[in-house]
Order: sequence, then structure tokens, then C-alpha cells
Amino acid sequence: MKDLIATTLYGLEALLAEELTGLGAGSVRAHNRAVSFSGDKKMMYRANYHLRTALRILKPLRAFPARNEEDIYKGIRDMAWEGVMGPENTLAVETVLVSSRYKHSGYISQKVKDGIVDRFRDRMGKRPSVDLKDPDVRIHIHLGDTHCNVSLDSSGESLHKRGYRTQAYKAPLNEVLAAGLIRLSGWEPDKRLVNPMCGSGTLAIEAGIIARGLPGGYFRPGFGFQAWKDYEPELFEAIRKERFLREYRDSEIMACDLAFPAIRAAQQNLARAGLLGKIELVKSDFESWQLSPGTGTIIMNPPYGERMEKTDLQALYKNIGDTLKKNFSGYEAWIFSGNPDAMKYVGLKTSRKLALYNGPIRCKYHQYELYDGSRKKFHRDDPV
Repeated sequence: MKDLIATTLYGLEALLAEELTGLGAGSVRAHNRAVSFSGDKKMMYRANYHLRTALRILKPLRAFPARNEEDIYKGIRDMAWEGVMGPENTLAVETVLVSSRYKHSGYISQKVKDGIVDRFRDRMGKRPSVDLKDPDVRIHIHLGDTHCNVSLDSSGESLHKRGYRTQAYKAPLNEVLAAGLIRLSGWEPDKRLVNPMCGSGTLAIEAGIIARGLPGGYFRPGFGFQAWKDYEPELFEAIRKERFLREYRDSEIMACDLAFPAIRAAQQNLARAGLLGKIELVKSDFESWQLSPGTGTIIMNPPYGERMEKTDLQALYKNIGDTLKKNFSGYEAWIFSGNPDAMKYVGLKTSRKLALYNGPIRCKYHQYELYDGSRKKFHRDDPV
């Protein structure tokens, strides 16, 4: 059993730890934006293929003291890279700095690359080349003030790139974040899920593949470990044929957006995911959307206001609150937003707030329990 690390987004660590435990990983421990665990090669393959809230699965190779750039170069050059790759392979280096001593991650990545290629050139007379877009081997460096940790990235492209989203509308929601929002809401496939302002349809599609029991990596064309020297295709094929963790359950998933380009992008992505016709997609604004009677969970990610006037944004968020109160009594609503001032205009009592990030934007995920106006639990907050 080897130590492995799954990286994730801030606020999703506990969800990722639950997923890994469910897959049978050992020694699962949550950290900041990461979860460490133990497992063999089969577990590493399985984690890449199944996980929904992981960004990358890293395989640690070595940790060594490093107090300056030359220590880094020497420590990298001393590693037996010929057991990992050959001079015919391509590589890319990503560096994460957690240090006050080093300022430029690109410079450290260059020193790491120099150490690797110099070792190959001295020993074999040939050297691997760099390919930043589609390398055979991705090397991950985690550098502090005094220590350098070296890992192989077994995922290749980030695991949020599921493979089904071929079209995007404006700033689409990260797929890992979308899966996390669904999990945090407590939604289960036997309940209705309503997704207003759906954009490219990412959140609705993530719910759909959860309901179908499809692994997070089901639509991906490949993973980084498939280019490694020790790749075992038969083992990975056996994992792909494993019984899915959840049997398919019929689900009532509904999404809407007022923008025609968003609807068109969502339709194409739904088709790619095999969900066209299985998820109800409507061109409508939230206020006018007519749903059949029922209750369920509402998850929405309204605009944060980067391209809107302040008064228009306030009106939008006030309209969201009015619509929730008027049309969705009995539902549980979750609103994900990076604009705390605009959220005040929703005007509903928040049951719960969770801190998350959307890229560099600090966001809050607000829960609302929607009752009719006679219930004391439902009231308007003063937005000023």
C-alpha cells in the first residue's frame, strides 16, 4: 500500500474523504484542499475513475530538504527518473509554493525540468522534451521554505474536465464544484432537483450522472497514468467494468435559462452525457417558469454582478427571493454566490451558510427552508 493524495477545492475536503472511504481507501485523512489516503495501483486507478470531488490524484515520489534553488536542482537530478519515464517521453512540471522564500513558481518548475533532463542527457545522451499541453508525465512540486515534495500526477488533465462539456456559456461552473454543491445540499436522486439559471447545464448534468450511477470519469478520454511505464491496461479495463456504486434511479431533474445560447450549449452537453430528454430543459426566466406541482431541492448559481449595474443586480436577487417565496413553498433552496451584498436582497432567512470558492472568488452557499408566509421560520431580512 502506498501513500496517495487527492486534491480538491476548499470546503469539499470532507466530501472527498467520504468518497474515498466508500471506495475502500485506507488511512483517509482530510487536509486543506486535499485528502491523503493509502492504496495500491488499483485504488489509484479507481480513485481517478470514480471520484466526483477530486481534482487530481498525486503519487508522492520523494521529499527532500531544499533551502535554495541548487538544493532543488540537485535533489531532482538525484532521483531515478529513468524508472518513471524515458527520453522519448514528454513532461510538464507544476509547482505550488507554500513559502515566503520563493516567489516565482515558473522559475522553480524550470529548475526541476533542468534537473530531470540533465540526468537523462548525462546517462543516456538523450533527453525528454517539454509539452505543457499534453505531456506523457506530469510532475507536481509542493515547495515550502525548507522542504520539497515531488509527486507524479496520475490524473493528467484535472479531473473536473469530465469529457461531456463540449460547449460553454459565459463562465461555466467547475464540474467538481457542481458535484460538491449537489452533495452539500443533501439531494438524493429520489427527490426533484430544480436548477434555475442553468447556464451550460453543468450542475444539472452532474446530478444526472449521479442519478445514473456513472463514475465521475466515465466520459473522459483518458488519464495521466495511462502513459506511465508501469501502466496495466487490463487492470484499468477491469475497473471500468466494475459494477457502479449506485444503481440507476429515475430522477426528476429540471433546468432553465433565459438566454438562448445557454440553452443551446446545455442541449449539446446533455446530448454528450446521454441525458438529452432525461433532464427537462426550458428556455425561461426563473420568475415565469411553470413547474408541475411538487417539492424538492433548488440549487442555483446566479450572476455575481461583474457585468451588471448594481441596481440591476439588487433587483435580480430581490426577484429571486420573491419567486422562491411565491412559487416554491415546501422546497429547500440553495443559492451559491460570490456577492455577499447582493445576497442581502434575497430577503429570506438563511438556515445555513457554507464557505466555498469559485476559482479565486470567495463564495457562500446559502440554504433556505421555504415555508408559506404564515410560518414564523420564514421572514424577510432587512437588506440594508
